[in-house]
Amino acid sequence: MTPMKNYQAHQSRVTMILFVLELEWVLSTGQDKQFAWHCSESGQRLGGYRTSAVASGLQFDVETRHVFIGDHSGQVTILKLEQENCTLVTTFRGHTGGVTALCWDPVQRVLFSGSSDHSVIMWDIGGRKGTAIELQGHNDKIQALSYAQHTRQLISCGSDGGIVIWNMDVERQETPEWLDSDSCQKCDQPFFWNFKQMWDSRKISLRQHHCRKCGKAVCGKCSSKRSSIPLMGFEFEVRVCDSCHEAITDEERAPTATFHDSKHNIVHVHFDATRGWLLTSGTDKVIKLWDMTPVVS
Repeated sequence: MTPMKNYQAHQSRVTMILFVLELEWVLSTGQDKQFAWHCSESGQRLGGYRTSAVASGLQFDVETRHVFIGDHSGQVTILKLEQENCTLVTTFRGHTGGVTALCWDPVQRVLFSGSSDHSVIMWDIGGRKGTAIELQGHNDKIQALSYAQHTRQLISCGSDGGIVIWNMDVERQETPEWLDSDSCQKCDQPFFWNFKQMWDSRKISLRQHHCRKCGKAVCGKCSSKRSSIPLMGFEFEVRVCDSCHEAITDEERAPTATFHDSKHNIVHVHFDATRGWLLTSGTDKVIKLWDMTPVVS
């Protein structure tokens, strides 16, 4: 190998880097909370932007020249890049933990973000619907994401060693917002902070829970059941109120993802769609090659 060029891009360790062949750009982020892009032909710095936290995810759309930056605060920043300047388009936040991986589908124009909160969120960027679909299928933080465009399947890998293949060619539903209430919205029993109702009704106060299907605030007695809700992204069983549990059909409980054990803590993946091969590397210093054609087809 022959060294061609050095880029003095950051004041601290580089965290993410992308080479955009169509534009001859090198995009990078660093621990100095800076995003920068350089011309790969001249080596000239074209511009930069300061992020709110250290970036941990980086994706780029060649057609619109939008860059997506995920950071440790849980925020995703979208910038519009020009030849020598950039403009902030928007920022959005849906994770309770830091963003650990990003994946962009330029065909359907959706962005997938993985987080240390164990979840993946699909953001509908191109549809302009503001839709955010949550996917819950890991027991530890998400480490890497990849997308098979031809089959519309998302591959997520986590610190739990799990490889989850999500079928994104189904009509998924957004998870509801959790409702606020001082008493159970099913039996009207007061929650523990509602001293007035507790005194007036001479009832013992209860702890508040939320039904994952309808979002209502309920007590433990009214939400004693558990169920998977795959179309809402809950592949594992979660708390639901008794009425929602009765309404969920066996067809609605049908899984929309398959689960596989890689037997190592995955930190990086690369998927070759032409061969159907998945390359994973882990903290155990092992690189594994997987034939994904039986599950990604």
